[in-house]
Amino acid sequence: MSNGFSSGIEPIISIQNLHRIYHLEGEDIHAVNNITLDIWPGYVTAIVGRSGSGKTTLLNLIAGLDDPTEGEIHILGRRLSSLSEPERLKMRLYEIGFVFQSFGLMPLLTAAENVGIPLRMRGTNPIEREQAVAEALEWVGLSHRVKHRPYELAGGEQQRVAIARALASNPRLILADEPTGQLDTRTGRRILDLLRRLVIEREITVVIVSHDPQVIQEADVVHELRDGQLMETRIKDGIVLPDGSSGSIQFMEDAQTAYEIPQASSIN
Repeated sequence: MSNGFSSGIEPIISIQNLHRIYHLEGEDIHAVNNITLDIWPGYVTAIVGRSGSGKTTLLNLIAGLDDPTEGEIHILGRRLSSLSEPERLKMRLYEIGFVFQSFGLMPLLTAAENVGIPLRMRGTNPIEREQAVAEALEWVGLSHRVKHRPYELAGGEQQRVAIARALASNPRLILADEPTGQLDTRTGRRILDLLRRLVIEREITVVIVSHDPQVIQEADVVHELRDGQLMETRIKDGIVLPDGSSGSIQFMEDAQTAYEIPQASSIN
């Protein structure tokens, strides 16, 4: 999605004419319907929409966990459709971190053991693994909880362990699916502050799928979906993306009548 301006920076994710159609009881369900968008490195990007809007399906397609019916995704400089499943797995293991609404922690493992799971899968030697785990837990403020199991931790602490697990692998990109969905407002705010710090301090691009108003307000760029279609892209005032886009609203021709469009200032 280009406006003709070029800074020489490439999107970390580029999606062109993406469709995902499911066949259910003789009916075609367009979970993702002709989406084209770019996600740029160095920002917090949110993909938002009501339940059933297609946002989680889109996230699964970006992560290579599902295949589109039509269209292309380029991620981290590679065309996803050209990668074999082992190559996709390697990319997820080495370059992408994941944060889930349900935290995704193994209940019988300690916080440190949970954080170390991806590094074990990579075959990282024990000394390097322990150092990376300790640094990640310290970064999220949980050095005092390394030996605690998930059931001994509050919800916000469990999500911070999940962020540490994503961080320990030193990824270029973190995909977060409803990371504040099971948390109260104050705890959710702390999690969003941590994700923002990942962008600022660690130069990790963060993509969040959510319907949480706090996420919409925090994000630099918001892509809003409805019924599988991209209805609108909102950019915070003062932000200029590498393609030259800044503080603008881009939407489908029928978006004004199909959906109530908030003003750009509402997400500042």
